[in-house]
Amino acid sequence: MHCITKSVPLQPQCKPLGAVKQPRFCRLSAIGDKLEPDTQTTTSSSLNRSASITQIRWQIHQQSCPRFGHHGTLAAAMISMAVAASPAIGFEIQAEPTNALSLPTWAIHVSSVVEWVTAMGLVWKYGEVTGNERWKGLTWGMLPSLGSAMSACTWHFFYNAPSLEFLVVLQAFLTVLGNCTCWLAAYRIYEGAQNEKKQA
Repeated sequence: MHCITKSVPLQPQCKPLGAVKQPRFCRLSAIGDKLEPDTQTTTSSSLNRSASITQIRWQIHQQSCPRFGHHGTLAAAMISMAVAASPAIGFEIQAEPTNALSLPTWAIHVSSVVEWVTAMGLVWKYGEVTGNERWKGLTWGMLPSLGSAMSACTWHFFYNAPSLEFLVVLQAFLTVLGNCTCWLAAYRIYEGAQNEKKQA
């Protein structure tokens, strides 16, 4: 069946094209601004061959096709909204800057922080079990180094933003301070062990 839409009114009209069944579809032919009805297959074929792409317009009407009936406009609007809201259009994959850290580098950073926090917890627990409070002091001595690591990770997370360059200075300061506090805590543990030997 071949569906041909007349210009006035816009009602589809179907006519047989022969013994071979053709798919149902609706077509509007336009030359300039005036819609011309297709009355013969040969005429429509010649028009399609001769008319340029810019001269043919496709228009959606409320009764554009028997398949949709008077809901044609609503269906077309819903399809357009679905296409506009599709993930392929709504979301774009943004390329990372050249100074972005790779996934293995991030894995090393995160795992190092987790290991450091775990070590702090274990040292604190050891001080509780042995009753030696100096070990808890070591946990406090490791805290500035943790702040240094967090400063570095924060700066890298924001792609080394110039507005956050103060984190570089803070990271360096906390690194030096953490080294000093860890040394002091370790020396206190050593001094306490030496005093216990003398008392024994």
